[in-house]
Parts: sequence; structure tokens; C-alpha cells
Amino acid sequence: MMLPAWLSAAVLAAAMSATFALGWRVGRRSPHMAKAPLQLDRATLATLGLLLAFTFSLALAEHNKRAERANEDANAIGSFYTCAGFLDEPLRGQLQSVVRRYLLERVRLARTHDTMDTLAHELPVFSRMHAEMRELVREAVAAKSPVTVPLANGLNALQSSHADRLAAIHHRLPWSILTLLAVAAIVCMLIVGIERGAVGEHSSVPIASFVLLVSLVVWVTLDLNQPGSGVITVSQEPLERLLATMAR
Repeated sequence: MMLPAWLSAAVLAAAMSATFALGWRVGRRSPHMAKAPLQLDRATLATLGLLLAFTFSLALAEHNKRAERANEDANAIGSFYTCAGFLDEPLRGQLQSVVRRYLLERVRLARTHDTMDTLAHELPVFSRMHAEMRELVREAVAAKSPVTVPLANGLNALQSSHADRLAAIHHRLPWSILTLLAVAAIVCMLIVGIERGAVGEHSSVPIASFVLLVSLVVWVTLDLNQPGSGVITVSQEPLERLLATMAR
């Protein structure tokens, strides 16, 4: 089970602080290191900074991709709904009613957060609605409606956008990258602690500020990596705006 982003960041902050304290004690017991300092702290800090920037950029890119998928999803649903409006009754009303229910379910699900458990429970509902749409489009094809081709293309686009959005929600940063980031942060604090202890530096304010900063960056990165349960969520405005136009 995935831990909340804030809890993971807090655990990392505690581990970094404990590792620094351990390194500082080791450095104090090895004062000879102050005469020939390894000067690894700058190198490890630079490496940690690169890893933080790399991981954050990946998480932000995935977040932006999910936002693009939501916009594409709204466009696909809106286009299919508009195309259905050119059908004759009763197919027009039936198909548009299914599309409205489909969009309403999508918005409702997004408002309750697209967690993995919720998605798994709702997927059969969406599959049934897709089946209803396909059956109504099949009837339109049998009736030789003049909008058969754009209607079929619109249905394909709607189903494809649904699949793309699900894939974007399921795609997360590899745990190997996140583990590497955590290990690098802990090792960095160990080396910094050893060198600070060797020279007798005992100021805790800079170290505490650094640990806090790293923890905040990690928290935001992990929160972006948890699209359904995190604080930072993808805006559902395109879908909500489309639903408002259908309700008129």
C-alpha cells in the first residue's frame, strides 16, 4: 500500500536528520579528517540536487500529461455528443442521454478522486455505457444515417481518449527512481555530517533548513505521483464546463 506523500516525506526527513547526527558523531571521533577533508559534501549535495530536479521534472511532466488527457477527453465527448445531435429521433435523444450519463459519471468520479480502488469499481460501469453507445451507433448505421462515418469516428475517439486517460492515471514514477532519491538524500546527509563533525561545526539551523527544503520537494514530487489521493489534482474544469453546456 502506498504511503501518503506527506508521511513519506516526513519519514525521509527523520532518516536524514538521524543520519546526519550519526555522521557528525563519527566525524567528531575522527578529528584527523579535518586536516585532510574529503570535501565530498559539495559533490554529494550537487548530485542530490540533480536527482531532485530530475525526479520533480518527471512527476510534473506526468501531471501535465494527465491534464492534457482530461482536456482531450472532454473534446472527444463533446464532439461525439454534437455529432449525435444530427441523428433523427428517437436515436438522437437516446444516444445523447447515454453520453450525458457517461459524462456525469466521469465528473462524479473525478470529484471523489480517481483512486485505483475507485477506478477498478467504476470500470464495469463505463464499459456498459460504451456498449450502449456502440449499440445505438450500430442502429444508426443500420438506418443508413448520413452522419454514420463521423458518428463512428466520434465513438472511436471517445473510447480511445478514455483508454489514454486511464493509462495516464495508472502510470507512475518507477519505484527504483524514488528509492534512488531517498538513498542519495540519506547518504548525502551522512557525508555532510561526517565532514561537519570533523571540523567541529555544530550549527543546526542550516542543516534543518536543508532537510526541510529537501523534504518539501520530495513531498510535492510524491504528491504529483499520486493523482487520485494527493493534494495536487488535475483540474476537471473542461469536463465540468462541458456538462454545464449539456444541461442547458
